[in-house]
Amino acid sequence: MRLRHLLEVDDLSPAELATVLDLADAPRPAPVLHGKGAALLFEKPSARTRNATEMAVVQLGGHPVSLRGEEVGIDVRETAEDLARTLSSYHALIGARVADHGVLERMAAVASVPVVNLLSDRAHPTQALADVLTLRQHYGDLAGRQLAWVGDANNVFRSLSLAATMAGMSVRAACPTGFGPDPDHLDRVRSGGAEVLATTDPGEAVRGADVVVTDVWASMGQEDEADERRRAFAGFMVDEHLMGLAAPEAVFLHCLPAHRGEEVSAGVVDGPRSLVWPEAANRMHAARGLLAFLLGDSPLGGSVAEGSV
Repeated sequence: MRLRHLLEVDDLSPAELATVLDLADAPRPAPVLHGKGAALLFEKPSARTRNATEMAVVQLGGHPVSLRGEEVGIDVRETAEDLARTLSSYHALIGARVADHGVLERMAAVASVPVVNLLSDRAHPTQALADVLTLRQHYGDLAGRQLAWVGDANNVFRSLSLAATMAGMSVRAACPTGFGPDPDHLDRVRSGGAEVLATTDPGEAVRGADVVVTDVWASMGQEDEADERRRAFAGFMVDEHLMGLAAPEAVFLHCLPAHRGEEVSAGVVDGPRSLVWPEAANRMHAARGLLAFLLGDSPLGGSVAEGSV
């Protein structure tokens, strides 16, 4: 089996994405990490990602070893390349949450085991996998469904827009001027024939949508921009009125943590249309499916064993 990394969702093909989701739903995953370690590096704070990925490793029979950024000091104590080579000699995979996506690319260039992006400034693919898994569990086939994103076209949006369109959905993104998708990313999403609309009008994006998604207005590392962003994003809260423009059976997603009263109202995030808690739970299942795929032995990279871990 050739070495595979997952730095962004479209490192998978649409067929491989479907296989990862199938593996995520498998009740008895193959113990592909039995007797092996998984290095999980966190330069940034993590709640869902660390818990989800550690437990995914355990469920696949492995032993997670989590490292904080200050413990390894990438490009201070040693280079990203040296760290990747060292961790490759102990572990069956490396997962990393980093500030600079380029660090992941450098690690993947020299690692002898799979490198998985657990979040970077450019992408958050494991979150996107959990989101699409949640929607597939809710709706079944996603082909023809419409997803509306409201807020900053950030790393979460970039990965989700790729995953959603790979699953057959169309995407509309409503972002304030200066915070919308960059043209290169739109070209990347549309290269597979996907329908994507970028607008500055939340109502235009949400009207008739099957799924409404948002994220915090100021992500980790942008705290000093919080006041400026609150002013820029005025009118972009996903509240009951905005959700009322979506399809009657539309659902709401948020990667969490949520700031009630800013990007989303309490009535929406805690309301009957919200799938945020199944979405959060699926972080673990999606991570397990991805790791089973990357380390498994099926023609597409994953397998489901008869025995349980």
